[in-house]
Amino acid sequence: MPDVLIATDADWIFEDVDQALADEDTRVLRVRRGRDVPEAVRKVQPALVVLDLQIGNMGGIATALHLEQEFDAGTLTPVPILLLLDRPADVFLARRYGVDGWIFKPLDAFRLRRAARTLLAGEDYQESPALAS
Repeated sequence: MPDVLIATDADWIFEDVDQALADEDTRVLRVRRGRDVPEAVRKVQPALVVLDLQIGNMGGIATALHLEQEFDAGTLTPVPILLLLDRPADVFLARRYGVDGWIFKPLDAFRLRRAARTLLAGEDYQESPALAS
């Protein structure tokens, strides 16, 4: 799996994603602010962007919208976006703003790897709200 960029200000989320996805071929790189994501995507050119719904200054939805605008404008190469949701009611936001996939927190390695592989294969990935804790 190629490089993954995660935007989160929560250390435990970064650690969960890093442990699940990093290996000898994959680096998991982190930014702590949503507003830093477009520049990081430009520099790193990750294969996947993972956005925490709750990022301190610019949440995952606002960040996803910003990325989609950049993709549409041709200023960034499109990359799949995986949104980490807090609760089933957040699915409405994920659907409304067209992210490529979502999973619910708390995270586990199996679900993260499955979502990442699916998105990297060019498919959408929507986790069932029944899996939310």
